Amino acid sequence: MAKIVKKLESKVNHLIYSLICMGAVMLMLAVLVVWSGFLLQLAVGLFIVVLAYSFFYLAYKIWSIKKEVEKYLKF
Repeated sequence: MAKIVKKLESKVNHLIYSLICMGAVMLMLAVLVVWSGFLLQLAVGLFIVVLAYSFFYLAYKIWSIKKEVEKYLKF
């Protein structure tokens, strides 16, 4: 049981670090938005790409955690 808790803790920590990095990118985009119209268009496009990436990454992390749980609990 300790193995599964350690593995899940590692996966959750990695997810937290990823979301912090995404938040930093969003903060930089917010600064870019205030400068000009072209940068606004660029920032909105980049925001959409980053948001899509974060959704895919979150889905992948949840799937990998599900696989780890299934491996240890044999559903």
